[in-house]
Amino acid sequence: MTYTIEPLGDQAVIIEFSNEISLNTQKQIQRITAYLDREAPSWLIEYIPAYTTLSLFYSIKQFSASPSPFQTVCNEINKLLPNIQDEEILPNRLVKIPVLYGGKYGPDLSHIATLHNLGEEEVIAIHTGGEYLVHMIGFSPGFPFIGGLSEKIATPRKLTPHLSIPGRSVGIAGKQTGIYPIETPGGWQIIGRTPVDLFLPNEEIPSLLRPGDQLQFYQISEEEYKHLRGEAT
Repeated sequence: MTYTIEPLGDQAVIIEFSNEISLNTQKQIQRITAYLDREAPSWLIEYIPAYTTLSLFYSIKQFSASPSPFQTVCNEINKLLPNIQDEEILPNRLVKIPVLYGGKYGPDLSHIATLHNLGEEEVIAIHTGGEYLVHMIGFSPGFPFIGGLSEKIATPRKLTPHLSIPGRSVGIAGKQTGIYPIETPGGWQIIGRTPVDLFLPNEEIPSLLRPGDQLQFYQISEEEYKHLRGEAT
């Protein structure tokens, strides 16, 4: 296992495992977080996994006698990580997400189609035909950063973000796709909306999706969307 450790303020460090996004790096981070969930050291307050990094927040009081808390934490991490390489992780879940594409639910679908010289149905076929992996949760509660988008429809963010993106909107930014769990400002290209709630504040785990989940998108009609939202008349 190769990695680098850098300070992140005076009570946190960031461990970088690679400078490239990959499934192997994602699984490596999953193994470590699975271990920390089970046997977190007393000095650890919180951890945040990302695409290629893992940030650890620590209690500086635990190292009050050390002349360099950062170096002491590095020593602890260097002792810890080699023992985690064989940590077992749960098989990836497969989650299927229905999406109503285009129209008022996906106002940027036509722009993406035009930009790539495709028809809207071709964009939808490419998006629903992808093999996706949730790499991290962040930005807003339950927001999944999803890798695996085809280069054929990869599209930069908007130059000017919108002040309000409706919750459950499905978007594209570069080679990523994602879903806004709640209404927030945002700059992703919106191609549709799912009737599925991703932010579940009353659940023990308040996010429907988790790092390591595999995703499939599939197209539904407006009638199906309204039925699933309980809006059908």
